[in-house]
Amino acid sequence: METMYYVVVNVDGDYANLQRTDVKSDDLKLVARALLPENITEGSRLKYEMLQYELI
Repeated sequence: METMYYVVVNVDGDYANLQRTDVKSDDLKLVARALLPENITEGSRLKYEMLQYELI
């Protein structure tokens, strides 16, 4: 399974916009906060692996 890296661009209520950092992309990914680590803030860096997000 592929490992992907993201940065939290903004948090809006129950959702967060993530931008991929390991490949060049201007697209944002909208993700429900229930799927993300509890203590994320704007600027948090995340690793996505095995269907789970983890703070790095």
